[in-house]
Parts: sequence; structure tokens; C-alpha cells
Amino acid sequence: MAGFDENLVREYFELNGFLVRQLHKYQVHSRHKRDEEEIDLLVQNPAWQPSAQKPGFQLFAADLPLIRRAIVAVKGWHTSRLTPSMLRSGSKILDFLRKEVIEAASEYFSGYEETAVAEGEREPLTRVLVLPGLPSSEPHRSECIKQLQEHGVDAILTFPTILDNLVRRVEVNHSYQKSDVLQMIRLLKIYDMVRSRQMELFEEERPARGKR
Repeated sequence: MAGFDENLVREYFELNGFLVRQLHKYQVHSRHKRDEEEIDLLVQNPAWQPSAQKPGFQLFAADLPLIRRAIVAVKGWHTSRLTPSMLRSGSKILDFLRKEVIEAASEYFSGYEETAVAEGEREPLTRVLVLPGLPSSEPHRSECIKQLQEHGVDAILTFPTILDNLVRRVEVNHSYQKSDVLQMIRLLKIYDMVRSRQMELFEEERPARGKR
């Protein structure tokens, strides 16, 4: 399922104007991952413009223009949500934040840096974690956010947000033959198996700016 989850995330970023690079098509099970193998996706926004505004911690489509480039880790355990105990247990959820991994990711973007931009002025990589969702109740939600931020996660993106955006963006009068994911969503919409009321099950209410 890891490949399918990454494809969903890839389609989401591409539909929202990003260039996406998936470094590896294989999964590592029998050995420790090399630094670059901790990177699921690298994304770059060619339309990015400098801004004093910063994206919220939980990303929505309106936040994406504020992101220039990012390293993305995809965690698709769809039958459960993140808990504070999972973060405290020393699991591999946050391995993509290691200094060596970030340095490896930065190397892939080095050729895109403007020659006139000084090293200290380069926009840092945004570190994005994709996961099913945060706890819905307090204090667990706030505790998870605090732990993620303390470990170095800049933003999270949830699968309900991704699915809602994909369904809204796919048009039934377009044939998405180059994307199995988008074509399947199109067919579900054509045959009335996905309706706007049904998608409320996937949609997460956008929190107020002060609660992100």
C-alpha cells in the first residue's frame, strides 16, 4: 500500500502545481534504510513567490502557494491515527528528520538554486509529514502537535484533506488516462458513487488560524 499512498500524495501536489520527484520505486524491509531512502517525495513549487506569510501547521490547499520546496514523508496507516505515545515510543515515524536525510534531500535541489542567492538566504526545506490525521480530542491533539514541532516537523498534511481536494479537482469531462488514481475518481463521480454529501465524511473542518 505504500506505493499507492505515495501516488495519492504525488497527485495532490501535482494537481496543485508542484513538480514532484519520487526517488525510489522500491521498499526496504531487510536492512536499514540509507539516508536518501528515508525520502518518500521531494516537491518544488515553480510558482512560489517570497511572502512574509507562513503556512499553517496543518496544511490545506490554500497554504500550498507559500511552500517553495519540501521533503515529504508519507505514513499511511489508515486504520489508526497518530497518538502521543506513538511519538514517545521512538518509532521510525520521524526518521526523515535526521540531519543526514535533510542534507541528502537538499543535494537534490542544489542544481535549482539561483546562482545569485547567497547560501544563508536560501529558503529552507519545508519538512512535511503526511498521515491519516491528528487526535480529535484534547489534550492529545495539542500534545501531538507540540511533539511533532519539537522534533522538527514544519507541517502535516492529512489523507482526508488530500482525498477531498482530489475529488473536488477531478472533472468528469476530462479523461485522466495517464493517472490511474485520477481516472478511478473520475469514474466514481461519473457513476454517482461519490457525491458531494458523501465527501463530507472525508472533509476535515479547517481550524481557526490561532488553533493550528
